[in-house]
Amino acid sequence: MKMISKLASASALALLIASPVVAQTALTGLDNLNDRIDDITEDAQDKLDDANDAERFGPLGVVQGWRGSLAFSASSSDGATDTGEISMAGRMTYGTGAWNHFVGVALEYGQTSGTTTDKEFFGTYEANRYFTEKFYAFGLARYEYDAFSTDEHEAFIGFGPGVRVINTPTTTWRVQAGPGVRYVKTAAGVDMTEGSGIISSRFYHKFTDTISLTNDTDVLGSDYGTIASNDLGVNFKMSDVMSTRFSYRTDYDSEAADEFENTLGVALVLGF
Repeated sequence: MKMISKLASASALALLIASPVVAQTALTGLDNLNDRIDDITEDAQDKLDDANDAERFGPLGVVQGWRGSLAFSASSSDGATDTGEISMAGRMTYGTGAWNHFVGVALEYGQTSGTTTDKEFFGTYEANRYFTEKFYAFGLARYEYDAFSTDEHEAFIGFGPGVRVINTPTTTWRVQAGPGVRYVKTAAGVDMTEGSGIISSRFYHKFTDTISLTNDTDVLGSDYGTIASNDLGVNFKMSDVMSTRFSYRTDYDSEAADEFENTLGVALVLGF
């Protein structure tokens, strides 16, 4: 509200200062200058809008350049028990030619009465090399740390083929699968490295210019066990850089005491 008041005051002041000289603009040539500035500005904005066109794909359908988003969430409560939680998640993609790179991170931390109750970190990197608009190869590396899980550290490196099942301006869906190597270190200090495999699905649909849906699924299996996740989200775009995301995530771990964990989330997402 203070910012709006300041902007309104500044606009009113500008009008008061400008009013005595409005009649002079024609004599000094400012009318022609202002018209030229408007023409240049509109032309520049048209070029910017073209460059930001979501339907403009590069070679083999790869969206060129940088894209990304950040999401933050925090909560606290006091009373008989003091609690506090904070979480952050971000993703970034970079397309250049037939290559597409993706980096994602997530962090969660929580305390109850001064004692840490949640400490998690997740990071992943994926590279895709497209051979046609439908077929590509992928390489994937992921790492996860959970201070309160039976499997405290977990990492995976893998590669394989992928296919775009759907690729339209409003809907995209791709699936991929391949072999890899899995590393696990338990809370007891026991570690193991073994062969494994991964299957992934990525789905996106735009209902309107302001509402979209995403659903990401991953299943990773080895002799040690199977982990899987499904993240369903609905995004509401409030401005060019700000959106609200409602999500429902299900995680499965065959080696955990509670195999299934469901999380309902609401977050503010900043895009760039």
